[in-house]
Amino acid sequence: MTRLSTLLDEIDSGVVLLPEFQRGYVWNRDQVRGLMRSLYRGYPVGGLLMWETTSDDITVRGAAGRSGTRQLLLDGQQRVTSMYGVVRGAPPPFFEGDQTAFTGLYFNVETETFEFYAPTKMAGDPTWVNVTELFRKGPFEYLTAFPDVEREVLNTYLERLNRIKEIENRNFNSEKITGAGKTVEEVVDIFNKVNSGGTKLSKGDLALAKLCAEWPDARKELRDSLDRWKKAGFRFSLDWLLRNATAVATGRALFSSLSDVSAAEFESALGKSVNHIGTFLDAASGRLGLDHDRVLMGRYATPVITRLLQLNGGGFTDSAHRDKVLYWYVHSALWGRFSGSTETYLQQDYDAVQRGGVDALISTLERVRGGHLAVSPDDFSGATRGSRFYPLLYLLTRVDGARDFGSGLELRAELLGKLTSLQVHHIFPKALLRQHGFDRNEINALANFCFLTQDTNIKIGMRNPAEYLPEVQSKHPGALESQWIPTDPELWHVERYSDFLAARRELLASSAQSFLESLRNPQSPHDDVVLERLQVADEEVDDPRAEQVRALISELENRGFATPVVDADIPDPVSGAELAVAEAFWPDGLQPGLGSPVVLELDPDDADLPRLEELGYQVFTSVDALLGFVENEAVATAGEVVEDEPVPTAPSNAAAEFAERMRAVYDRGRSEAGYNASYFLSMLSQHGPQETAHRLLASPAISDGFAELWERGRLDLTVEALVAEPQFSELFSEDEIAVARRRLAQFGYNPAQV
Repeated sequence: MTRLSTLLDEIDSGVVLLPEFQRGYVWNRDQVRGLMRSLYRGYPVGGLLMWETTSDDITVRGAAGRSGTRQLLLDGQQRVTSMYGVVRGAPPPFFEGDQTAFTGLYFNVETETFEFYAPTKMAGDPTWVNVTELFRKGPFEYLTAFPDVEREVLNTYLERLNRIKEIENRNFNSEKITGAGKTVEEVVDIFNKVNSGGTKLSKGDLALAKLCAEWPDARKELRDSLDRWKKAGFRFSLDWLLRNATAVATGRALFSSLSDVSAAEFESALGKSVNHIGTFLDAASGRLGLDHDRVLMGRYATPVITRLLQLNGGGFTDSAHRDKVLYWYVHSALWGRFSGSTETYLQQDYDAVQRGGVDALISTLERVRGGHLAVSPDDFSGATRGSRFYPLLYLLTRVDGARDFGSGLELRAELLGKLTSLQVHHIFPKALLRQHGFDRNEINALANFCFLTQDTNIKIGMRNPAEYLPEVQSKHPGALESQWIPTDPELWHVERYSDFLAARRELLASSAQSFLESLRNPQSPHDDVVLERLQVADEEVDDPRAEQVRALISELENRGFATPVVDADIPDPVSGAELAVAEAFWPDGLQPGLGSPVVLELDPDDADLPRLEELGYQVFTSVDALLGFVENEAVATAGEVVEDEPVPTAPSNAAAEFAERMRAVYDRGRSEAGYNASYFLSMLSQHGPQETAHRLLASPAISDGFAELWERGRLDLTVEALVAEPQFSELFSEDEIAVARRRLAQFGYNPAQV
């Protein structure tokens, strides 16, 4: 058994350390709050597993300068880090992560609840006690904090505060593994076996763990490079960078090839690979305009280019050589060269580069594609920004001199100022297409997208293209053609929308093919113009489903969960076939290092759900379901007790009418709008009419039912419309009524109609 206070002292003195191969701290505030509540209540919170060793071969993180026996923490990092952070008010020496997850925790002596500091709720209220301060001062420092309470109540407060202070004396079951001569592989194997609740270490983690034994700063150097690219708008994983360094060091795709590479050789290879990646990003951004994370296609082609640059002395031979490499890069991304068995295809391409440079790469890709690399109109038939061809549309906008509909000027950085960052524009507005019965994929067809300045996009708004396109053609001749808009006015009418898409796909394919061929076979020397980076704004939110996803992501980020990839093309790792284009995708789980990959797929009929689940993904087909899962996990991890249901009282006339109308919302939604709100019906059964409404209005995201009824043109059947009715004002707060009215107005329904 190990006492918590002793454990914390041993961390400070360097006796307890963290193996370098362990990932960083990933818990969020809900989990910290839950741990402290469980400790306060005396609930079991699990034991610890230590590796006792005198070996210096395993690189560690923590207090430096100690020799002799060391305790390596194999299982319990998240709990130990959280307890250390709350008690000490600072992260432990081995910390790597976001310390806001455990700073600012308060305890309410009246309600016995733990919450993180909220000024509007806690400022000036002595019943909220800073937990870290309590550990430092002790409970008796608060004797004078409650001058107006009775002695008996004060004693109760002090007993509760003392119970928190006594957590320092809690004993934890600590198992130890001993034995000399253990290798890093054996340590990692033990870690993977006991770490059942987290993500297993990858082959890259294992390779890096070995290198860290000789070069302790290896992981830090990798992270520093990733952080620099992140600030520049590009997010890469540690495994991805390690893959590039492996390509430079060994010319092999498997991480196991690093076993024969010394730390000095790896350090040199990493520095070179970082330089090569910078050279590639400069080319992709300056020549192709692929200047931010959302449009950087086919990133697993990068290790091949890194290997090519290494063999070529560190750079491109000239601009023609660079363009030919970019030609291969774009085509490898468009056709999903590395969507399947990545390591197999990487090795094939490393060998091709060694054999014949970029020409051998192109020949290999042509052979795989049946002898010819070409873009056809059908390739632009995808939908959403998750389509593989979305980056190509952005690329063409940058390189072909696309012009803004509002100003008539080319979309260049020097012309962009306030409200003139680029924004995705639906040529035919979504609302217009919905009114005419088009489905989501038709509305979000890639051929219905173009890029305009944010200012122009706002001014055009929801206008019919039959009205605004003639104005653009008159004021700015050639602007429509620069954006590949068919100039036949008959195609600008919504009745001809399908023909418009077909015609625009022809124009886009022709432009794409022409540009890509110019990269491979320049007809004449060209000016080496460097495209400046543009700022790209989020798409205007004008449909509830997009608002749902945006609000969901914002809420999860605020609670410490990971930022997902949006509109994500998820391929099968074996065949490379597209399994889904998910609205949001958390490839490393909602919390990196914990749990399975999470997929939010709101068009389940268009996805291979059985295969996703077979691959171990957690799949959610509605925002409500994902939010409900997160809320249930938060309640469980916080150790919250579900209170007994209050004894019902006789409802008021307004409450009785509201209950009847809430049931009618379900019945009318099914009979009049064809929407079967089964989730809503279960909420009514579980929580009752008013509590259901309270919960829906309190959610940061609009409900699935709201989004579905908007698509059917029946916002009058939403709970928000019901809450906005004057006769129910006594049942809801002013804030709740304001939320209901704002949501209705945001999506085109006038609350005055209610």
